[in-house]
Amino acid sequence: MSASPTALRLIAAEAARLAGELLRERFVAGGEQAVGSKSSSTDPVSEADIAAEQAIRELLANRRPDDAILGEEGGETQQGEGLRWIVDPLDGTVNFLFAIPQWCVSVAVHDDDGGLAGVVFDPLRDELFAAERGGPATLNGLPVTGSSCGRLSSALVATGFGYESSVREAQAAVVARALPLVRDIRRMGSAALDLAWLAAGRYDAYYERGVKTWDIAAGALLCECAGMAVRRLPERDGAPAGLAVAPPGLIDDLAALVE
Repeated sequence: MSASPTALRLIAAEAARLAGELLRERFVAGGEQAVGSKSSSTDPVSEADIAAEQAIRELLANRRPDDAILGEEGGETQQGEGLRWIVDPLDGTVNFLFAIPQWCVSVAVHDDDGGLAGVVFDPLRDELFAAERGGPATLNGLPVTGSSCGRLSSALVATGFGYESSVREAQAAVVARALPLVRDIRRMGSAALDLAWLAAGRYDAYYERGVKTWDIAAGALLCECAGMAVRRLPERDGAPAGLAVAPPGLIDDLAALVE
């Protein structure tokens, strides 16, 4: 069941908006509670996560019945011989539960060569970040480009922390090393939205270890299409693998600092 990247991007946007409206209504209503945890007690899952992913799965099963779907909450429960959809129905669950307005929906579709199309949708700001292979990154349909910063000392850097205490200890050491050498560091709580904001030039760079496929599938494509360099960070000294993203002239210095 073939389709152009543009057609796939439109499906991704439809799915993200569907889930986003569901989440926005629940967020405004308040009272959402965690119903369980995943990797640790600080890694919650809520009824909103589960409902949003189910809505996306149903739409994708209808639009693209031959494709596989990998979702953060439901795993790879639908196998297919076509493409692979990668879904984070609510990235920033802790923010959502604490009524902090920084969370999003991420939907991407990959083939054997990587990202074909992807969107990150922020329902509270009605901001849809979208990209497709070979095209520009866009925000609500208008092209965006990433930062051109070339010096660490001028760079506003986004990052995030893992849920395991041992991983956080290692991440704290990296922050302590990096903070004196950059303009400043931001930790907002949603990797997907961090990457979308980076693609739109709101940060200069980003790094994080321990991110999962669904956290970065759409955001990494957005950044690539916005002219940013995307580099995988290998597992090192017990710290999980991760991602560093920066303008091409800054990526080597950033990677050397956070590896």
